[in-house]
Amino acid sequence: MSTLKDVKVGQTVVVTKLNGEGALKRRIMDMGITKGTSIYVRKVAPLGDPIELTVRGYELSLRKADAEIIEVTNS
Repeated sequence: MSTLKDVKVGQTVVVTKLNGEGALKRRIMDMGITKGTSIYVRKVAPLGDPIELTVRGYELSLRKADAEIIEVTNS
């Protein structure tokens, strides 16, 4: 399985699983990232962190450490 951290700019992926526990997992879910959600990777910051995503019609910036717990597949 690949994670959201490994997705290249311009790709669209679908969330298959959220790893992690407690407050971190709840925070990710509160942002709208749940199983089956489509995510488009818009761009990556110049130093590589954070990454900018389009999720459910809005833009979201996410740290790579948080993106590492989100397993995805190509859509």
